[in-house]
Amino acid sequence: MTDPRTAVVTGAARGIGLAVSRRLAADGWTVAACDMLDEQLAASAKEVGPLYRPFHMDVTDEADVNAACERILAENPPVLGLVNNAGITRDSLLMRMDAEAWRKVLTVNLTGAFLVTKTLSKTMMRQKAGSIVNISSVVALVGSAGQANYAASKAGLIGFTKSLARELAPRNIRVNAIAPGFIETEMTLNLPEEVRRGYAERIPLGRMGRPEDVAELAAFLLGDASCYLNGTVIPVDGGLST
Repeated sequence: MTDPRTAVVTGAARGIGLAVSRRLAADGWTVAACDMLDEQLAASAKEVGPLYRPFHMDVTDEADVNAACERILAENPPVLGLVNNAGITRDSLLMRMDAEAWRKVLTVNLTGAFLVTKTLSKTMMRQKAGSIVNISSVVALVGSAGQANYAASKAGLIGFTKSLARELAPRNIRVNAIAPGFIETEMTLNLPEEVRRGYAERIPLGRMGRPEDVAELAAFLLGDASCYLNGTVIPVDGGLST
């Protein structure tokens, strides 16, 4: 990569977001690493190096998103990449799920991607260049008992992806989605061993994925080698959704 460019990654302090940030920095991207976990952002910045630049961002707060993006655009090379990765879970069976758990997951996972994309797509449109990757989930494709809110938010990201792929393509901006399966992150590592083993047994490849498996695809989708991919949803799930 010869020309300086910036990729904005939300939820970049740990897990998949950190792995994506690390992979992009290795490719020479400046990474605007956005999260609310300021201490973990600082620790990750020490680990990844100077191309990983931490920015506090609450993706559910439009004013905070706009302020963070304004700083990012002012302090870094042109923003040509965006990875909407920020997400949470509040799992519960539907009959036990309260409205706040529903609203919170939809707000972070779906509305957050809307707010960040709306802001940064404006500069991409002026540049007539950019690539956006939305991190959906395999549960958007196959469902998951006890995760109606999470599955709905991630399925919404797929519709968001496909609509924006058509809307932004005339400005040379591509929009694609990744649907990770069971990935070894802080969230899954805290599960009981028998639960983790049960997940692995459902996966044709017989193991859970690594954050780096998702990061490799994200880097490809942001790069020039994927220049004719637009509106795609690619599972990274070991065959779980086949």
